[in-house]
Amino acid sequence: MIVASTIASCRSELNQWRQAGLSIALVPTMGYFHEGHLALMRKGRELCDRVVASLFVNPTQFGPHEDLAVYPSDYDGDCRKADQTGVNLLFSPKTDLMYQQAHQTTVQVHELTKGLCGKDRPGHFQGVTTVVAKLFNIIQPDFAIFGEKDFQQLVVIRRMVADLDFPVKIIGHPIVREKDGLAMSSRNVYLTPEERRSACILSKTMHVTRDAVLAAADHLSVSALLSQAKTLISGEKNCSLEYFTIVDEHSLTPCDVVKGKCRAMGALRVNERIRLIDNMPLY
Repeated sequence: MIVASTIASCRSELNQWRQAGLSIALVPTMGYFHEGHLALMRKGRELCDRVVASLFVNPTQFGPHEDLAVYPSDYDGDCRKADQTGVNLLFSPKTDLMYQQAHQTTVQVHELTKGLCGKDRPGHFQGVTTVVAKLFNIIQPDFAIFGEKDFQQLVVIRRMVADLDFPVKIIGHPIVREKDGLAMSSRNVYLTPEERRSACILSKTMHVTRDAVLAAADHLSVSALLSQAKTLISGEKNCSLEYFTIVDEHSLTPCDVVKGKCRAMGALRVNERIRLIDNMPLY
């Protein structure tokens, strides 16, 4: 596996691949690889001749009171895991390379970023779309693979790609879960054993909601489902609910009744320290 820390060295290798007619998949990450990341890399191997994983903790998507300074990292372990998974190039730039001192340009998707995580994380998605746009310009992949755990992010990036005519196909990969149902996340490492047991209430509530929808003979009222979900989560003493809602998968607008491609989406905080998100299709 090649490790590139500069744009020039990354592009030099990519140019050779393109001249050889090889297809390229990109897996953007912030590192601290777990099975969820590795599943995206394996999907890239299925789709393309070469896989590039980016490893960059993007400061512009963190708010002033979020965990940028302590975001978990294991560079050597990440390199080993990526290599063993079949990644051909790991692009790991420094912050001052991605955002030079005179940097003034951002990319923003408007309506899709207003609700859900965007409501409580102002500026987050602008940071995401800006860095992803930069990665698309640097790597110029044929495919880019994103996990569905950050489902709003996936929808926002698809919108950006369509609006700005990026010649890349976006692939969403289903959530990879721990044995206890918790959606895999680099932030899970923050959880104590007791907090982890509490955090599972979010995925359990997703399953309860989905089971109720699948068992119903007719379209269900969303208000009744949300009331049940909020009751379940409020009963977990270590957790405070940020949001739990049911939305249309494409527009992310709230649903009145569950029909078509709807998805339950939620975010909670465990002991106010750790913010976790999850979602589940209701079909």
